[in-house]
Amino acid sequence: MNRRSLLRAGAGLLAGGAALALPPAPLAGATPVTPAADPTDGWTQTSFTYSWQKPWNLDLGDRHSYSAGIHRMWVYATDEPFEEGSSTDPRTEMRWKVDYTTGDHMWDADVYLPSGTDGASFVQILRSVHPSGTPATDIMLNVYDTGGGTVRRYDGTVLKTGAYDTWFNVKIAHQASGGTGTIKVYFDDSLVLTVDDRGPATRYFKNGVYDHGSGRAEARFRNILYWTR
Repeated sequence: MNRRSLLRAGAGLLAGGAALALPPAPLAGATPVTPAADPTDGWTQTSFTYSWQKPWNLDLGDRHSYSAGIHRMWVYATDEPFEEGSSTDPRTEMRWKVDYTTGDHMWDADVYLPSGTDGASFVQILRSVHPSGTPATDIMLNVYDTGGGTVRRYDGTVLKTGAYDTWFNVKIAHQASGGTGTIKVYFDDSLVLTVDDRGPATRYFKNGVYDHGSGRAEARFRNILYWTR
């Protein structure tokens, strides 16, 4: 999907004989401006399905709502994990049912992170089958209650500040291979991160709110898309 508007001017006469105004010709010697490539150029929008992970003892409606095309997901640090007896942190997440080992796969959505959400992951690539001793994820994007909302890769590299209470687009493009693949992260179609993945695995995307902090955590999503090539 190309989010930019394309303006096209045509020659000819308007009704009534008035001449159609044309844009001025570029100055001699001026360097033409080439529009930046959209991250989805050359990709194909692909259907996908998902299941839900939420506190095992609650109904989905207790931690999720959907209205006007917006998914709202929230969780409390005191909530139960997604499975009874699990030692993992509480979450309300979409678990994408598109498992892959190789190929090019892209997660794409508009994201809104309410102020106060601290130490929560809102999107990740989880390695469901991976060699012993290797990490369980290829990447996680977390938000922290500093700098008006700071988005980091895990708890390290800062990718964005001022992220609270505003919509911004996030794309995660994964070029997976039988060896070490490459992950690129885009915010509002600008590349903010390129990193290697953690090596061979079967993996899938997840988005929602996975709370590693305290108190209440929330994330909202709209225009959720999946791309392949």
